[in-house]
Amino acid sequence: MTSPLGADFGRDGTEVTQYLARELEKVWDDFESRLDQVPLVRRLDEGTVTLDDYRELLLNLRQQVVEGGRWIALAASSMSIELFPVRSLLIKHAAEEHTDYQMLEQNYVSVGGDLATMLSQPKNIGSEAFSAFMFHQAAKPDPLDLFGAMFIIEGLGSSKAAGWAARIQELLGLEEEQVSFLAYHGVNDDSHYEKLRMILSHPLIDMALAERLVRTAKIVARLYALQLEEIGNI
Repeated sequence: MTSPLGADFGRDGTEVTQYLARELEKVWDDFESRLDQVPLVRRLDEGTVTLDDYRELLLNLRQQVVEGGRWIALAASSMSIELFPVRSLLIKHAAEEHTDYQMLEQNYVSVGGDLATMLSQPKNIGSEAFSAFMFHQAAKPDPLDLFGAMFIIEGLGSSKAAGWAARIQELLGLEEEQVSFLAYHGVNDDSHYEKLRMILSHPLIDMALAERLVRTAKIVARLYALQLEEIGNI
């Protein structure tokens, strides 16, 4: 499948942009293959997903969602003044993301989850690895390679979340407001992806940075799939 960047991305671009289009598509294909093997995703595809599955998904996503705005803000603070426009973009992104966990909590409670349980739930072992890597990278000087991480994270929202929301709603007989977190990201991450396409086409990304960006995308793809594989393993 074509990556969320679209079939036209990089087609008539520079050598660097064409490299990014080609290599990130490979990363995305591998990521999708891993997702297809995740037990919960497989049950969703097969139509056997349960309400317990959905609650567990929300429960295990919360810590990562809570921390998303934090590592984005940290990445912004790590940008030098020469990258002020990038810093501003990240600060705006962090502001848009930092209350998303509240929607997730509301969805969880609406399907019978106990909020106290969610608030006290530690990260599963996959989420621990994912979170540690994201904060480690975000603290480095000028961590532009994190746009490779956003390629995976926002791409998941843009290409998967809305479909998952509709499938869960249909199979479990839920109301729209009970799957609003996934549905919202299916729409909102599309606009984030438009900004990502512009950034990945910017002259500030040379080949050396492009290679680091692809490597970061590979790592984040593996760690994101891992946290879904390890749902319930705390």
